[in-house]
Parts: sequence; C-alpha cells; structure tokens
Amino acid sequence: MTDPESLPYRPCAGFMLVNAASLVFVGQRIDASAHGYWQMPQGGIDPGEDLREAALRELHEEIGVGPDKVEVIAGPSRALRYDLPPELIGKVWKGRYRGQEQYWFLGRFLGEDSDIDLEAHNPPEFNAWRWVEPGLLPELIIPFKRATYEDVLKEFREFI
Repeated sequence: MTDPESLPYRPCAGFMLVNAASLVFVGQRIDASAHGYWQMPQGGIDPGEDLREAALRELHEEIGVGPDKVEVIAGPSRALRYDLPPELIGKVWKGRYRGQEQYWFLGRFLGEDSDIDLEAHNPPEFNAWRWVEPGLLPELIIPFKRATYEDVLKEFREFI
C-alpha cells in the first residue's frame, strides 16, 4: 500500500460560475467513484500554466463555456487542500497524488443556458447540470471534498 504522506498534492484549478440570479453551476459526475455527486468545473493545472488560464481552460473543456462568456470576479486568496480517502490512494490519478491543492476562481456567466455544452469534453465529465443555491453546494459534493466547498463558499460569499 502507498503511504499517503509520501505523495504530493495534485495542482488543480476550479471555477465557481454564477448566473444573473446568483445561482451556481454544478455538473453531475459521470465517473463511477463519484457517480451521483455534483461538482463545479475543476481540473489539473498543466506545468507552467497560469492559475487563471487553467481555471478558464477547465471551464471551457468541461462545459463548453469560453472566456468570452465569463466575467472573472475574484481569484484565490490561498490554496485549498483535500486528501483522498484511504481507499482511493494509489488508485486515482495513476496513484501519483494524495489529494488536490486547489485554486478557485469566481465568475459571472454572461451567456445563455444554451451555451453550456457537456459534450465539449471527450469523454464528457458530467451527464447533467443545473443551477443551485450556493448554500446547497456542500451537500451535493462527494463527502471528502465537502470542507473544501465550504471554504470556497466562505471565500466568495461577498461576491456572489
């Protein structure tokens, strides 16, 4: 078994997208380990990639929303970390990471709902999407990421 303490955190950028009604975009995960849970767009940061550009890239890749449809309102004041549960250590991300170190951005959606395209990513990461009240986020996310989503909400509450 892999010792989690010996593994680094995976660098990750996330995007909290809010619409004109101050509701937050969430997508329902397709992958089996998180099936039935919802999350905001997020993903790995490429080596040398700017944090903001990584967050916008992930938004575009996962839900088809380009930077022309988003007004970035706020960026991260700090990195947020979470650890994978023991049963996932050594299994996800080819066993190279113990969890993620995430940098979150907040942006206002300037487009129409029809601009959202879950097929933009091949294969898709989400099988459904919806707009939700911000306070519902922690109960929709897979439990081991719940504290991170609570921290994202605290970080951006004044801007939503």
